[in-house]
Amino acid sequence: MATVNLGSIKFKWQGAYNGATAYTVDDVVSYNGSSYICIANSTGNLPTDTSYFEQMSAKGTDGTNGTNGTDLSTTLTTQGDLVYRDGSGLQRLGAGTAGQVLQTGGAGANPSWGTVSSDYVLLATQTVSGTTSAVSFDGYFSSTYDVYKCVFYNLDLSTDNLNLSIRFRVSNADVTDDYRWANGFTASISSGGTSNSSSATGSWYATSISQINWNPIGQTLGAFICQGELTFLKPLDTSNYKMVKTDFIYYTSDGSVNQHITGFGSNYNSTSALSGFTIYPNSSTLNRGTFKLYGIK
Repeated sequence: MATVNLGSIKFKWQGAYNGATAYTVDDVVSYNGSSYICIANSTGNLPTDTSYFEQMSAKGTDGTNGTNGTDLSTTLTTQGDLVYRDGSGLQRLGAGTAGQVLQTGGAGANPSWGTVSSDYVLLATQTVSGTTSAVSFDGYFSSTYDVYKCVFYNLDLSTDNLNLSIRFRVSNADVTDDYRWANGFTASISSGGTSNSSSATGSWYATSISQINWNPIGQTLGAFICQGELTFLKPLDTSNYKMVKTDFIYYTSDGSVNQHITGFGSNYNSTSALSGFTIYPNSSTLNRGTFKLYGIK
């Protein structure tokens, strides 16, 4: 009676094809993502050689979307690409520009890149943590906003009785003449109850916009701590003079509790577009402070 070798009538998985291996009939190998069965003893013959192998299963397309055959390996071509489904299948959304966010158009619409819409946007921050002669913001004015506000806090000057000055910048350089400014109101109250106020002080055709009367009642005080804000109106408008409105609150670090609340307005007697502005004490230095610039629509 003939002997039947049951091991010879079933497939024998041999793993990845190796050219040095001797394969016999019914051996199964994988090659380039497809599988092949040996139909004649073979050594060194590729599975694609139909004299020795027959293909059992074919490799699919990498990343195939079963509904439309989209190949993600060719659809996603650039770093930052995203894939989404539109009405018919998978589609590519290329990377947006820096600062954009991914937005949905709702049900039945495709996603897209867009810019966050806000009426009050932080544009830049500067922090003074050591001796600094001035703080400048330049290159942030644009057609996006008509109004800009610079707020600052914990501002510490190194010496009492200083004037905090402001200069506009044109073409990235400080403008040093032709300012007109006036204090609207200054009030001060000391720890001893002494108070004083002044109004309508200022200067025409000055070299800078100066916040005067830091110590209008003549006390000997410690270094001032200041917080306040500047508001710039249409800095790129070339039809009108440039204007800034300022408000400050001061107190002293030596405990004398002398306070000043001051508001004043000023303009630069020119229609030139502004590129920025500089804040600095008229002498000595800034010891510390945080400055934030916002754009307002």
